[in-house]
Amino acid sequence: MDWPLRFGIFLAPFHPVGQNPTLALERDLELVVRLDELGFDEAWFGEHHSAGYEIIASPEVFIGVLSQRTKNIRLGTGVSSLPYHHPFILADRMVLLDHLTRGRVMFGVGPGALPSDAFMLGIDPMNQRDMMEESLEAILALLDGNEPVTREASWFTLRNARLQLRPYTHPRFEVAVAAQISPAGPRAAGRFGLSLLSIGATSAGGFDVLGSHWQVMEERAAEFGTDIDRRKWRLVGPMHIAETEEQARADVKYGLAQWVDYFERVAALPLAPGTLDPDKMVDALMETGFAVVGTPAMAVAQIERLVAQSGGFGTYLLMAHEWADRQATLKSYELFAREVVPHFKGTLVSLESSRDWAAENRPEFIGAVGGAIMQAISDHHAEREAKQEEVKTTES
Repeated sequence: MDWPLRFGIFLAPFHPVGQNPTLALERDLELVVRLDELGFDEAWFGEHHSAGYEIIASPEVFIGVLSQRTKNIRLGTGVSSLPYHHPFILADRMVLLDHLTRGRVMFGVGPGALPSDAFMLGIDPMNQRDMMEESLEAILALLDGNEPVTREASWFTLRNARLQLRPYTHPRFEVAVAAQISPAGPRAAGRFGLSLLSIGATSAGGFDVLGSHWQVMEERAAEFGTDIDRRKWRLVGPMHIAETEEQARADVKYGLAQWVDYFERVAALPLAPGTLDPDKMVDALMETGFAVVGTPAMAVAQIERLVAQSGGFGTYLLMAHEWADRQATLKSYELFAREVVPHFKGTLVSLESSRDWAAENRPEFIGAVGGAIMQAISDHHAEREAKQEEVKTTES
C-alpha cells in the first residue's frame, strides 16, 4: 500500500453480566478519552438491545456524550441497525450529531446482529438485509437534500420528506456499511459508493472472504457507476499486547474465558474448544488467526497478514474488550500506539534514516566540532593576550 494506515477501536462493548453496568459504561467513555489523548483516529460504538453483554442501546447518545469529552478522535455508529428505526428519524439524529461533533461523526449501518433483538421487535431475520438496503437508500436521498423524498416500503413511509437541517460536513458525513461473511454489506456499499466496515475480518470465514468482498464492491460500483476507495475500508480484529507474550497471556486470564463463553453460548460463534484453561483458549484463538495475545511485533505481523490477504485497506480497528484488568488493558493500547502504529504511519523511516546518517558521519561531525572548540579556545586566549598587552601599553 502507498498510504499510511489509520487506527481506532470497535467498541460493542463487552461487559460480563454481574458487573455494575453504570461503571462499565463510564469505563468505556474514559477509554475513548484516553485513546483520543494517545492519537487514535476513530472509535465506533455498537447498538444492541438484549443478551446482557453489549449494553450500549444508542450509539448516537453515546457519541453525543463523547463529543463533549474528546477533541480530535472521530466517532461512529458501529453500527446503527437500520431495520430497527424509521429512516427519517435516524437521518435527522445523525445530522444533529454531525453539528455537535463539528464534523467528527461517522455513520455505520447494518441489518442488526443479535437475533434476539430482531425477535423482540417482531422482525423476520430473512428480511433484515432487504430492510437495511431500503432504509439506506432513503437515508442517502434525505442526506442528499436535492428534492423531497417520497418512499412507500412495507415497513416505513416517507411523504415529501426533507431534513430541515443540512449536514455540517459537506456534502455529508462518511457512511459505512458493515460486513461479516455474507456479501450483503459489500453489495450495498458498492451500489451506493460507501465505505466498508469488515467486523469479522479475522474470523475464519471473514478472513477468507476479504478478497472476494472487495471484488463484490468493485463489480457493484462498476454496475451502478459509483466510486469506491480502499482507503475507506476498515478491518476489525481483537488483540491484547504486553511487553512479553508471557505477560500478555497472564493478563488475559482475567476475563478471556467469560468473553469466549458469551460468544459460544449467546452469540452462537464458536471460537475455542470446550476448555476452561486460558492458555488453551489463547492457543485456539491464535492458531486460527482470530486474535493476537502477545507482543507489539506479533501485532505488526497480524496487520501485515491482513494487508496481504485483503490487497490493501485504510483503517485497522481493535475490537475493544476487557480480557485483562483495567491497568493492563490501558497498557495494551499505549503499547499499540507507541510501537505498532508508527510502523504503519510511515513515521519511523525518516527517523531511522536521520539517525543512521548522523551515526555514519559522526567522525566528520565530531572532527568539525572539535576543530570549532579548539578555535574558540584559541580565539579566547588571543583575545585575553591582546587585552593584557593593551593594558600594559596604556600603563606605560
